[in-house]
Amino acid sequence: MKKPIKHKGVKTFLVIIVAVIITLSFVWATNQNHGIAVPTTDSIWLRPSNIKTETPLWGFVDGIRVGLAPIPGPRGLLRIFTPYMGQPDMRLINFIAIEPIPINDTRRGYSELEFSSLDNQPGKRFWSSNDSLALEPLDPTYPARGVIETINGQETLTVYIFSEPFENGAKVYVRLRFYANRPHEFELTTYAREDSAPIGYCVLSATMGNYARLRNLYLRNTVKRAGDVWPDYKGVHFALHDSTTVDQMICDQDTDTYYFIAAPNEKDPMNVTYDPRTTPNWFYEGIVGTQYWYKQHPDPALMGLVSGRYCYWASEAPIPGGISYENFELLEPFRQGATFVFGIEPEEPEKIIRKIKKGQF
Repeated sequence: MKKPIKHKGVKTFLVIIVAVIITLSFVWATNQNHGIAVPTTDSIWLRPSNIKTETPLWGFVDGIRVGLAPIPGPRGLLRIFTPYMGQPDMRLINFIAIEPIPINDTRRGYSELEFSSLDNQPGKRFWSSNDSLALEPLDPTYPARGVIETINGQETLTVYIFSEPFENGAKVYVRLRFYANRPHEFELTTYAREDSAPIGYCVLSATMGNYARLRNLYLRNTVKRAGDVWPDYKGVHFALHDSTTVDQMICDQDTDTYYFIAAPNEKDPMNVTYDPRTTPNWFYEGIVGTQYWYKQHPDPALMGLVSGRYCYWASEAPIPGGISYENFELLEPFRQGATFVFGIEPEEPEKIIRKIKKGQF
């Protein structure tokens, strides 16, 4: 079985260029009106209508939402919004990158860092569709509405997100789906195109754990603290990945579902002192929440991976309270149509874990 692939080999000049663009665009995204039409509400759902230059944003009126560029910010990322966490309406709480790895290859694709082959700009271009057939690039300013239907007795909202090909030959896309009875999470299902390089892994990486200052991983028999994983790290780059095997994860045995759970170690994350060099986009807004991935019926080789940062991305500003988890992801050998769920709950992790163990989550 292949070992997990660590972040390496990205050229220094590329990282610097992309870091500057990401920082400036994130500041703009979280502090400005992006000037494109807002989505429409449809019962409990928020989704685009059929107008050009509308915001590519899908999800719940009163729950979690997922968006794409041209909502300002780095391209090649899904944007996650949680207004129910006490945040301003378009305040980002995290991103998800798509990072495929071909079989027998060490090159992880980076949807956020690679330059587009379509316009030579940083970040892979994403587009949306109501079905799985939109393999050629579509106008991202004319997003799909998404399809509302009933599945197993639950109303759902579904949209497909496509990416242009990666430098390593991977050609992948994901299905994004929301369930009416789960307003604080969404499902991502991964697919490879027929003309793709054979895929070993299709990693979905939540890339901005430092914003919420995630420091505790909640496992079956312990809490893994970032400060214990990297006790001496004080650099400005990523600390190396730390891995968690599936047998260490919290499990709902009745449904064969395994949870990878992360949360801050602070009770009042807004009331902290930031280093003067910290840009305002890193100032946390909102209440404390718990972020999680889960996978039902996983491959025995499933692993949870985290990387750490001591300083905020693209800066020398230390994170208040010390090193925290940044990238937060599940790594599983690729299977066509494999499904992963990501969520953010405004509850303490201990309460969520009690519910999982009782089969009530």
